[in-house]
Amino acid sequence: MKIAPAMVGVAFLLALLTWLLLNGLNLNSDRYDRQTQALSDFTRFERGISREVLTSRAGLSRSYDGLVAMVDAYDAALVRLREAAGTDKEQLAAIDVLSARATRQEELIEQFKSKNALLRNSFTYFSLFSARLSSSDDRPLVADVSALSAAMLQLTLDTSDVTAAELQSRLDHLARLQIASEDNELLHAAVAHGQLLHDVLPDVDAILKALVAEASNREQDAVHALIVKRQMSARAAARKNRLLQYVTSLLLLGALVYFGLLLRARAKALRRRAAFEHVIANISMRFIESHRDALRSHVESALEELAGFIGADRAYFAWSAATTDNIYRWAREGVRFDATWPSRALDLAKRFDDREEAIVYIPKVRPSHPDDLANLLGEAGIRGWLCIKTQSGHEHVAILGFDAVQAPALSKWAEFALFRTAFDAIRNAVGRVILEQEKERLQASLQQARRMETIGTFASGIAHNFNNIVGAILGYVEIADTGIKSGSRSAASLAEIRRAGERARELVGQILSFGRRSQGRQERICISTLVAETEALLAASLPAHVKLVVSQRAEGITVSGEPAQLQQVILNLCNNAAQAMEEPGVIDLQIAERDIMHPLSIGRTELRRGRFAVISVSDPGPGMDEATLEQVFEPFFTTRSEGNGLGLATVREIVEQHGGAVVVQSTLGAGTRFDIWLPCGSPDEPISLQHAPSLALRGAGETVLVLEADRKRLLRNEEILAALGYEPVGFSRLDDAEAACRAARTRFDVALVCHVPGGSSLDLAYLLHDAAPSLPIILASPSVHHFAAPLLATAGVTELVHHPLMSAELAAALSRCLAASAAGKRAKRIASAGELHR
Repeated sequence: MKIAPAMVGVAFLLALLTWLLLNGLNLNSDRYDRQTQALSDFTRFERGISREVLTSRAGLSRSYDGLVAMVDAYDAALVRLREAAGTDKEQLAAIDVLSARATRQEELIEQFKSKNALLRNSFTYFSLFSARLSSSDDRPLVADVSALSAAMLQLTLDTSDVTAAELQSRLDHLARLQIASEDNELLHAAVAHGQLLHDVLPDVDAILKALVAEASNREQDAVHALIVKRQMSARAAARKNRLLQYVTSLLLLGALVYFGLLLRARAKALRRRAAFEHVIANISMRFIESHRDALRSHVESALEELAGFIGADRAYFAWSAATTDNIYRWAREGVRFDATWPSRALDLAKRFDDREEAIVYIPKVRPSHPDDLANLLGEAGIRGWLCIKTQSGHEHVAILGFDAVQAPALSKWAEFALFRTAFDAIRNAVGRVILEQEKERLQASLQQARRMETIGTFASGIAHNFNNIVGAILGYVEIADTGIKSGSRSAASLAEIRRAGERARELVGQILSFGRRSQGRQERICISTLVAETEALLAASLPAHVKLVVSQRAEGITVSGEPAQLQQVILNLCNNAAQAMEEPGVIDLQIAERDIMHPLSIGRTELRRGRFAVISVSDPGPGMDEATLEQVFEPFFTTRSEGNGLGLATVREIVEQHGGAVVVQSTLGAGTRFDIWLPCGSPDEPISLQHAPSLALRGAGETVLVLEADRKRLLRNEEILAALGYEPVGFSRLDDAEAACRAARTRFDVALVCHVPGGSSLDLAYLLHDAAPSLPIILASPSVHHFAAPLLATAGVTELVHHPLMSAELAAALSRCLAASAAGKRAKRIASAGELHR
């Protein structure tokens, strides 16, 4: 289980439980209690206000302090009620109605307070003035005042219009009285206060009636009903949440039980896996320490142990690339193997799953269709099958199989991937045995190759000496043939000697080719074909994590060279790239054609103008730094402990021998790219031996420079040239030949450079060409197939002949050289004449 989802699940569970707990506690009950208490206080204080008003109206209270205190408490209760309601819009609306009524009552109370104060003051003065007038000596006045007091008393008890009219008539009567005594002022004061009482008393009673009318419980009842409704809903929600808590607790208990069982099963699986891994470790250790002779018993023991984990009746390991001796079997007592098993299992593994690596697990074979592959297992008596397969290409398949034959099925177990580890251990052990056998075979082949190399070296030495003898025989045959009449018996005998000598020279050439494997036949090579052949070789040798892709393939590009050597160049570069790649990747190989219009310096080689084939090999490896790039082509320099440092040095040597160049581009962390430049071949390449038809091609006294280190061979070659009608001038030293050429540049018409044992005749030709650039050169060599055309052109060599010399071959070569030289001179004269004419 991943940690992040588990943490999210735990957090969600805690939040859910906390929410259920808080809602189950019904925390809103306190709020509803506060609302109920505030509403009760509001009603109580409203009644108290009414009491205080009535008390003040009755005159029992001398001040309004109690009334003011009651109004303040009344307002505070309303504020508390509003605060307790919170954000409940319905309750707030009902409280707003209640607040509007309270506002109206407070307005009436303020009116009452002001009018009642005026009323009390007027009553006081009216009573005072009435009492003074009642003690007057004017009896009619006293009677009228008494009647006025009685009417006033009646008005205090009944403020109806009739009573008010009666009082008004009394007041009007007294107001008309004219009394001369001092009681007149008292009378007018009493009438004034009586008039005021007449006007205020009805208003005060109206205010009291309005207060009584406003003092209704409808609004309180509406608010109280909402509070009770919310309280009931909260209690119902609390009951529901407590039920959810109970259900959640049951679910958690079930989850704990489930995870406990799951943990127990997982623990059993881990113990079983640990035991299986322990078995695999023991098997691997036995394979590491085992000798090849004891491998079979160890493999069979491993198969038995592995089969016991899934209840298999037999087990086997088979490899299609191995011999029948490397097929391993184990079977329970009483169970036998069919003669075609496990060979048929290899075919079935391919048909069940065509992937290169697969695990085919069928715990119980149940064919469901006539064409179902499970029918094949049923026909073979298989009731359960486990097969681990690895396939390399289309041919080599290795399987590790387990069969249930007597048992009704295989045990169900999810850790079949571990069998892949066991399979790899067995395959590696068997593969090690096969590699050891291959190693022994290769060692025997190496010993044979070393013996053949010794024989080749010895044969090369003998061939060189034998070549000199054959050369002398053929040379003297040529000399003798010039003085013998054609058609005579002696001429026939000399012809037989010549044919035997030519066969001997061919044999010497074969021996030299065998002894010197670096010398090969130059021929036209199609780069695309060469890369295709090399790609097939690399497919079997590159590591599994490396893939070769030819992303650009230019068709029709040909070069002149030795196919084996150029193929070795591509192999070395691709293998070097694969060894540099630590991660899976792709080696990119491209073929392109480039035209060089001006001399180009690539690496340490100066390429001339012309068409070149460019082979590029790129890899996404770690790259190289500047210090490594400077030494990468040095012999025996390597950055790998298992390397020999000759791969890239050999690449550069072969490419430069073919007239090409190598360039490398690399950046740390960005990979490496090698570009191989090879000159493209022309239809006339390679320069090969041309056979002259006869000796009719004779000279006309042309001077031939002959460079031959051996004095005897020099004299023999001069005699051959003289017999062909040429004037030979022989030199045994290069310095003398160069001095003669520089002294008289037009003295010689053609030069013949002969083979130098142990040296390079091509180097002599190059130096001679440097002394006389316009002089055609014929090169005589025992082998004429290993020279590259660009190197010959650089040395000024226009023809190749075999050494020892043959008259017909030499005559044809001289004729072609002289003809080409004459044509060149004519062309120069024509060009010069054209320049002068202009």
